Amino acid sequence: MSAGVTISSTSDYAILGCGSVGHVVAEELVEQGKDVLIIDRDEGRVEALRDQDLNARTADIRDESIVDEIADREVVLIMSSDVEANKAAVEQIREDGDDQFIVVRASDPVSGDELSELGADVVINPSSVIADFALRSLESGELEHKARQLSDVIEETRDRMAILTHDNPDPDSIASATALQAVAAHLDIEADIFYMGDIGHQENRAFANLLGIELNDWDEVEEVDQYDTIALVDHAKSAEFQVDLDIDVLIDHYEPDVDYDAAFVDVRPNMSSTSTIMTKYIQEFDMNVGEEVATALLYGIRAETLDFKRDTNPADLTAAAYLYPFANHDTLEQVESPSMSPETLDVLAEAITSREVQGSHLVSNAGFIRDRDALTQAAQHLLNLVGITTTGVFGIADDTIYLAARSKDIRMNIGKVLQDAYGEIGEAAGHSTQASAEIPLGIFTGIETNEENRDTLLALTEEAVKSKLFDAMGVESGDGSNGG
Repeated sequence: MSAGVTISSTSDYAILGCGSVGHVVAEELVEQGKDVLIIDRDEGRVEALRDQDLNARTADIRDESIVDEIADREVVLIMSSDVEANKAAVEQIREDGDDQFIVVRASDPVSGDELSELGADVVINPSSVIADFALRSLESGELEHKARQLSDVIEETRDRMAILTHDNPDPDSIASATALQAVAAHLDIEADIFYMGDIGHQENRAFANLLGIELNDWDEVEEVDQYDTIALVDHAKSAEFQVDLDIDVLIDHYEPDVDYDAAFVDVRPNMSSTSTIMTKYIQEFDMNVGEEVATALLYGIRAETLDFKRDTNPADLTAAAYLYPFANHDTLEQVESPSMSPETLDVLAEAITSREVQGSHLVSNAGFIRDRDALTQAAQHLLNLVGITTTGVFGIADDTIYLAARSKDIRMNIGKVLQDAYGEIGEAAGHSTQASAEIPLGIFTGIETNEENRDTLLALTEEAVKSKLFDAMGVESGDGSNGG
């Protein structure tokens, strides 16, 4: 038992077998004012315990008489290093029919199972406890070390720091950049957040606007040299835009496709979100987390894990629990329910009208679009139809077929489905529940696209796009309904 652990119960305790482990437990309990009886067969040890003003008696914990010795004790901790003696003690107590709460020491998983079968309430394996403690200490030490490294790199900034998200940044990317900007401010360094491409999703625009997060277009930077420290945060998913810059800081939960020779790198594929990683740094720097940063990070974690329904691990939950009291939940509600733009409404209407359903799979052509991110929202909305588990919505913009897909079918990895369907003729990316693809419009016909033949090409390619997607999903196109 470690210092600082508080036993709130008023129970009386018996410790059977008082080696090094039992001694530590006894001292901790006595320090907390508990009534503790220690029983050990080693007379010399018992005398030494009595010299420390501990209540100790000499007896063999294997003996039947031990049951009467501890009859008035509500909790029995059997801490001997002799597992066979521990088994005998548990068996004696349970045969007597007493309902005392028993905690017992095992030597390995096998003896642990045997002790549980004999009636122990809690089984402790010291080697496992030590290993768990070592791993927690290692994680804590590594984070402290990484925080020092990050601090050193940021504090070397002479002018300003530029923090780059991925193109069309999502909540996790925006939130992580906002957190790193706060860390820089904590270290008295000025930093600006930049994106590449555009911010197409209205939910992401609402997210930034409501929290007052200033996002700048990297293409509009006239003097790149003013930024002598460059950071990439949650940038690895950026398919279209690669950074031709000397990178100083790289933080992500995806492995980057490009080898960046950065002074500081923290890439953790075992984490569900970069927001979770940045929350750990906020805690390690012992910063007063502001409402905007806490709200952003909490939403970043929730969005990336689909409200803790996808790829969630304990680190996400502990990070969210830490952020929750500091976040503005009214703002979160506004972000999650943004108004729908006319363009998105048009795309959704077209997708609903032209949908084709095969079993629980839906594929739809939204026609020519101006806002390709509207496809994502349409795919998500159509997933709410009764009986639908997977959706794919595609549309045409800039001589390219853009496709967004969503799935709640646990048997399907929609990212792999799109990769199988279009990976050889275009670009596809995603994971088990959401994915996207980009395909040159003329790829199916070999005809060069122009203003006069776009409608013809759309008609020619529509069935090919649908059939390839349905085929990758494992169903055939052509005989389905519109799901009405």
